[in-house]
Amino acid sequence: MTLRIFLLAALLFLFLGSSFAQEKVLEPLKVSQIRGINVFGKPIDNQTRCVHWHSDLDIIAIKFKCCDKYYPCFSCHEEEADHEHQVWPKVEFDQKAILCGVCGNELGIQEYMDSNNTCPHCKSSFNPGCSKHYHLYFEKEPKK
Repeated sequence: MTLRIFLLAALLFLFLGSSFAQEKVLEPLKVSQIRGINVFGKPIDNQTRCVHWHSDLDIIAIKFKCCDKYYPCFSCHEEEADHEHQVWPKVEFDQKAILCGVCGNELGIQEYMDSNNTCPHCKSSFNPGCSKHYHLYFEKEPKK
């Protein structure tokens, strides 16, 4: 009878312990990896979503010109990096600096800007709202 009570108590502990574990708030990853490429900042998954931007469409990371590291967003870089950010100059828009979080392919900046918010490799949709923040990452066209 004592063995039965012990086993019942052990099962109850395991059951209750697992239900509490599911309620635990996930901490941001320090670094996530996509096809061997590190994504720094505050990513929350392995598709480049972060604590700041995490909709289904927030699936790109941007390589920052200043440190040659991928971050999910500008805020992640500002909070984690120990230096000022730099924007990519227009003459370097051929550089691969966009990482698709779904397939892991790197896109050139101009290729990304011309992609109609769709990965040319896996056809996943990117957040069209990201274009509102291009000025944080990429040199703007001079005003005429």
